[in-house]
Amino acid sequence: MTVSRSQKKSPKRRTASTKPAGRTSETLTVSGRQVPVSNLDKIFYPSVGFTKGQVIDYYIRISPVLLPHLKDRPLTLKRYPDGVKGGFFYEKRCPPYRPVWVQTAPVWSDRYQTDIHFCLVNDLPSLVWAANLGDLELHTFLAKADKVERPTMMVFDLDPGAPADILSCAQVGLWLRQSLNGLKLKSFPKTSGSKGLQIYVPLNTLATYDQTKALSHRLAEQLEREHPELVVSKMGKSLRSGRVFVDWSQNDRHKTTVCAYSLRAKERPTVSTPVEWDEVEAAFKKRDAALLSFISDEVLKRVEKNGDLFEPLLKLKQKVP
Repeated sequence: MTVSRSQKKSPKRRTASTKPAGRTSETLTVSGRQVPVSNLDKIFYPSVGFTKGQVIDYYIRISPVLLPHLKDRPLTLKRYPDGVKGGFFYEKRCPPYRPVWVQTAPVWSDRYQTDIHFCLVNDLPSLVWAANLGDLELHTFLAKADKVERPTMMVFDLDPGAPADILSCAQVGLWLRQSLNGLKLKSFPKTSGSKGLQIYVPLNTLATYDQTKALSHRLAEQLEREHPELVVSKMGKSLRSGRVFVDWSQNDRHKTTVCAYSLRAKERPTVSTPVEWDEVEAAFKKRDAALLSFISDEVLKRVEKNGDLFEPLLKLKQKVP
């Protein structure tokens, strides 16, 4: 990995209502590409003083384990140009002002009756470019661009309704793991980086969304029947109070999920973090939600120690029963 930087300041401008101010722009040399970056000192997470430059630095440092999970997957940009307090917008169509080396993939849109060209973040320069746009959160398809109708994984998004919390999700996740084990399917948990957990089932076989949606829906309904006091499988938000919604509907060609190792736009720079089932069980038994919450520096240390806990998602082959 090669990253170097050059710096220049744009001319200062004076207006009737502001003091003179300079905007700093730089160029990073990333793996031989020239990547323009700007406003690296802008505060993106005000509660902890975490800057845009630190966002880019995190993505550079986590890239060895992150990029394999982004490779060839259409990416929806969720951009926070002024940080987590400044509002956001989604961008499916890859911006026309992208560098020529940022790859794209056409995906047919039923709504617009045309192809939408999504960004592909297949290398480090493209990742730095996206981070510089304020794309804090990386939301990817469950399928790859060349086979958008063939999900390589199945996902369950466990979303707690207050006063249920991530520990409630841990309990539901452990129940779900048992159900999947009964079907001879290995599963892998990660934190959402927000308030819940997400359970992934790698497939990497010729699965369809019809299959994964039907199976995930059936398992969600089964959990609701067995544990109606804590689990809900229906969409209505009014039903979620004090329970965990097992969102099976993410298994759809038109939906995206937050990628492993992505930052989240919360008070602190929390990360959607792969964890081990032992960690989920320990947090539940100890009633300690902090054991399932990680910020960027902690995640870098975890990866240095444990490697990529989500690596099986890339290659483990399992068939939908």
